[in-house]
Amino acid sequence: MSVLNELLEYQTVDAELRKIEQEIAASEARKKYVQAKKFMETAGEKLEAQDRRAVELRRTAQGLTARYKEINEAIKEYTAIDESTEDEGQVSFYKRSAQSLADNLRALKGEINKLVSEIEGACEEYKKMKEQTIAMQNQYKEYSEKFKETKNSRAAEVAEITKRLEKIGKNIPAETLEKYKQKRKERIFPILAPLTNDRCICGMDFAIAQQSKLSGGNVIECEHCRRFIYKQ
Repeated sequence: MSVLNELLEYQTVDAELRKIEQEIAASEARKKYVQAKKFMETAGEKLEAQDRRAVELRRTAQGLTARYKEINEAIKEYTAIDESTEDEGQVSFYKRSAQSLADNLRALKGEINKLVSEIEGACEEYKKMKEQTIAMQNQYKEYSEKFKETKNSRAAEVAEITKRLEKIGKNIPAETLEKYKQKRKERIFPILAPLTNDRCICGMDFAIAQQSKLSGGNVIECEHCRRFIYKQ
């Protein structure tokens, strides 16, 4: 049997293995497992980011609260001075100063109220994140086992096909087989495709000089999709 025929037979058997792999990949167990795994990979980082945000909000709240107390105390002082003096000029100055502080105080209250809303939102978000993390931890534990069971249920089939591939692979040049396996890893399939109307199945044209290399059961690589092309 020529190398081309061996490759075609190898691909036919490999298609059986690929079908099993696709069925396992499409299983609910794997989908749930992968979903939980991806979430867990970033959950720690997200929780740390929320912790940093909480510290930042806390510091801002402390600063605004301290400023609020300072302004409030200053207003009380101006009010006391206003009541103890009879100088109209000074009274007018103190009143303007007190009014300015009162305006600042109102603006500060607005900032504090806005910050309180941010803190409440951050707390709610953190709570949801914690709940989701716990749920995903449970999902990961449950479906990692189910995914193993799914793979194990097809293990005998995979082993039988793998033996057939190993047997056929012994008749294929090592370099060619290695290229095949590399393309397989890159999810190219089918890896061997017939030349049809001077074109690859991806639509790439082949010059006459290139096609001449296909005689005698040889294959060439498509520059576009990187498949092995053969002449029927």
